[in-house]
Amino acid sequence: MRGSSAPGGRGRTAAPGLAAGLAALLGGLALLLLGAAGAEALAKCLVCHGKPTLSKRLSSGRLLSLFVDEKQLKESVHAARVCTDCQSDITVIPHKGEIKRVSCVRCHFKGNPVGAPQKDIYVEYAKSVHGIAAAAGNTRAPVCQDCHGNHNIRAPRDAASQMNKAHIPETCGRCHLQVFGDYRESVHWQAFASGKKDSAVCTDCHGEHSIRSHASPESSTYVSRVPETCSKCHASVAVVGKYGIKTEQVATYGRSFHGIAIKYGEKTVANCASCHGVHDIRPSSDPRSAVYIENIPKTCGKCHTGANVNYAKGKIHVDPTQKEAGAVYWVSLFFKWLTISVMVGLTAHIGLDLFRRLRRRGAAQ
Repeated sequence: MRGSSAPGGRGRTAAPGLAAGLAALLGGLALLLLGAAGAEALAKCLVCHGKPTLSKRLSSGRLLSLFVDEKQLKESVHAARVCTDCQSDITVIPHKGEIKRVSCVRCHFKGNPVGAPQKDIYVEYAKSVHGIAAAAGNTRAPVCQDCHGNHNIRAPRDAASQMNKAHIPETCGRCHLQVFGDYRESVHWQAFASGKKDSAVCTDCHGEHSIRSHASPESSTYVSRVPETCSKCHASVAVVGKYGIKTEQVATYGRSFHGIAIKYGEKTVANCASCHGVHDIRPSSDPRSAVYIENIPKTCGKCHTGANVNYAKGKIHVDPTQKEAGAVYWVSLFFKWLTISVMVGLTAHIGLDLFRRLRRRGAAQ
C-alpha cells in the first residue's frame, strides 16, 4: 500500500505546478499573439497616418494633423493599446466616412476594468467651465486631448508630459494667452522658474478637471473662497516658510475687518486678490505691484473713496501680539491687562459681597 500510494502522492503534487506552468505558457502566447496583432494593426494604420503631411481641414478652419508619430505612441501610457481601442468606430482599413472624435470615457471611469485611473474624471469635467462650454457646442472649449495630448500622452509625473507641473502654464496658455502673459510676470512664475517647485501654477489655484467659473460659489477662486485657496500655501511653514515668507499674513487677515466680514458672507469686501492682484501678483518691492507703497492709495481707493497717502503709512497685516506692530501692540497690551484687572476686580467684589451677605445671614440666625 505504501509503495502504491507514493507515485499517486507525487502525481497530485505535480498536477498544480503543471497547470500553473501551462497557464503561464498560454498567457505568454496570448500576449505574443496580441502584441503581434497590435503591431500588425498599427503597421496598417501607419501606411497612411505615418505620413507627416497627412492632415484635415476642420469646419472651423483649423488644420488638424492626422500624422501619428510611432515613437511618441510607443513611449506613451497607451503603448499597449491598438488604434481601434480609441477609434472604436473604425471597423475596416482603409476606413471611409466621418470618424467620430475619440471619447476617453470608454476607459476613464470609476470601476473600469482596463487599468485606467479609478476616478470619476468625466463627471468632474462635465460640471466644469470647460465641460459646460463643450456641451453647449463651443468648438474652442478644451477636451481631454487638448490638455493631455493625443498620441503622446504621458503620466503627469513624467517630465515630458504636457500635464507635468513644469508644463501646465504653457498648456493652459495655449488658450489663455493673456493670462499666461500676466502669470509670466508674477512672483509665482519667477519663483517656479528659479527652481521653487512649491510655487503655484494654474491648477494649484483653479483645480484640474473640476475648474469652475470664478462666479460660481463652488469655485476655488470664488470671492469668499480666495483666502482659503491662498492659505493652502501661504499659511504653511512647510511650503512658504522655508523660503523666508511669513505665514502670519493669513491669520492677521482673518482677524481683520475684511477677514471677519468675508467669513460672515460679505461679497464686496477685499480678499487677497483684491489687493495683491490675480495672475500678475508681484512682490511689494516691485514698483508695478498693487501693494507697492506708492500704489497703495490707488489700490485701497478701489473700495475706499478718498484714499490718500495716509493709507500707506501704517502696517497692513498687523499682528497686535507682536512688538513689530508698534503702537498697536502697546494699546492692545494695555487693554488686555485693563480687561483682566477689571474682571479680577469685579470677581473679587462679587465674592466679597457674597461673603458679607452670608456672614450677615449667619449672624441673624
